[in-house]
Amino acid sequence: MYIAIAGNIGSGKSTLTGLLAERYGLLPVYEAVDENPYLADFYAHMGRWAFQSQVFFLAKRLKQHLEQINPAQHVVQDRTIFEDAFIFAQNLWLEGHLSERDWQTYLALYEGIAPALRKPDLLIYVRASVETLQAHIARRGRAYEQTIPTAYLASLNRLYEAWVGAYDLSPVLVISSDTVNYAEDEEARELMFRMLEAYGLSTPLV
Repeated sequence: MYIAIAGNIGSGKSTLTGLLAERYGLLPVYEAVDENPYLADFYAHMGRWAFQSQVFFLAKRLKQHLEQINPAQHVVQDRTIFEDAFIFAQNLWLEGHLSERDWQTYLALYEGIAPALRKPDLLIYVRASVETLQAHIARRGRAYEQTIPTAYLASLNRLYEAWVGAYDLSPVLVISSDTVNYAEDEEARELMFRMLEAYGLSTPLV
């Protein structure tokens, strides 16, 4: 089983990835955020570093898929390649930070890679308001994230809602981190696990 967890910056994807990995014995595959050498520069000057940052994430996601996700029996992934393309890169193009030429080059790279990648058996979308995102971002304390504009998070949220509404590669479970505190509330966490088990998760997975 391959579970993909989607959601905006600070929505709670990484926490949920860890919880599911521990509960169900899944291999956790985390986003390579801290490995991206362009990210701090990107948040300081999006137009200058947008293409480089997105290509780095695309390359890392391909490597993760080929080495960890495609061959694994049971795996949970923190953010998908679909979000890289249709949320983050597309938003940069719409906002004018990626030129039309760079956007088309990026899409060509994505379209060349996508057929080689395993499709999820379940997508979990962690929905969160901008206020919740900002609270989570502040709490985890990454210096380069503290100045992310509110408008940027809001525009990503709008693209997430459109993308999830059209997504058809697997079943989708939507969890609101505004109202479900799975990180700290044990009762809420157990209720969430019961919802997930309706989609075929079990302990242990076989």
